[in-house]
Amino acid sequence: MTNEKLKYAIALSRVAGVGDVLAKNLISYCSGVENVFAKNKSQLLKVPGIGPIIADAIVNYKDFTSDEKEVEFINKNKIQHVFYTNENYPVGLKQVPDSPVLLFQKGELNLNEGRFISIVGTRNATDYGKEWTAKFIEEIAPYHPIIVSGLAYGIDIAAHRAALKHGLKTIAVLAHGLDTIYPGTHRSNAEKIVDQGCLLTEFSTADEFRKDNFPERNRIVAGLCEATIVVESAIKGGALITAEIASSYNKDVFAVPGRTGDQYSAGCNFLIKQNKAALIESAAEFVEIMNWQNDEKKLAPIKQRQLFPDLDPNEQLAVNLIQQRETIHVDELMLQLKLSSSQFAAAVLGLELKGVIKVMPGKMYKLN
Repeated sequence: MTNEKLKYAIALSRVAGVGDVLAKNLISYCSGVENVFAKNKSQLLKVPGIGPIIADAIVNYKDFTSDEKEVEFINKNKIQHVFYTNENYPVGLKQVPDSPVLLFQKGELNLNEGRFISIVGTRNATDYGKEWTAKFIEEIAPYHPIIVSGLAYGIDIAAHRAALKHGLKTIAVLAHGLDTIYPGTHRSNAEKIVDQGCLLTEFSTADEFRKDNFPERNRIVAGLCEATIVVESAIKGGALITAEIASSYNKDVFAVPGRTGDQYSAGCNFLIKQNKAALIESAAEFVEIMNWQNDEKKLAPIKQRQLFPDLDPNEQLAVNLIQQRETIHVDELMLQLKLSSSQFAAAVLGLELKGVIKVMPGKMYKLN
């Protein structure tokens, strides 16, 4: 992206009333972000979702000098800009309708390589929560996941520090521009994260730092990752918001259970009770559910799976397909089997009752 195009992308993000969905509509209908500001009001009104007030706000936008200063700051500080039409834009976020049009990244991490998991929780973490997080990351380190969190007090910073300790890449998603670090006490950790991962944000230096920024930040955390793990949370809080967002994006959500009556276990227990998160107690359990394999398992010879007796023809077809894929989504399985809805339901139920298949998060099936 050229400096000129970057300037207009920043400008569009600052126009009052233009959110990420409308911004994408504008860019698409105008054939480029720089063309949005070249259109007159009548042309802008033809774009779906654009009314007179927003059209006027675009036509009358005059703060390009500030946008040019932001471009200078980006270039001076060697900050990468990740535009949603570019190849380096995260695939996980590309599938999310309200994902940011523009991201700013400090650090050389490739946002499309690796297993991204977010670990989130309360700022008021207990020793149990921090110790569980540290142990979980230590045990999962051989699988080389990229740990994503929000650099906040409590569980967030415990996750980042454990990732750094065990040589894992980690991403801190910020709720402000890259000209500052919040909280300031985590600045030294942020500097290490830049060397061993990256800082990521949708906010520019001119954006006001508000409480409303945190829920917006959380949707990046949720969308970027294939799974979100809530370690500790009160019944209300940012971690629960992240879990809700992840669930709405059809991402896998896990929660660590706690004792009844504990304030900062109430949120996790609620998620589990409401079937909004899968209960998780250990790294080994998480790896099994996610169907990850370490290098030794990948290199080991594949053993022939034990044959399952007493299967009817439709059940055997389903087993053959799952065996080929290891895991398969329910929609793809139904499509490949070419059975009626009733035949498919009967086959899957029969396999579950016989203990042949196991239902995984995200409506995935695998053989037991």
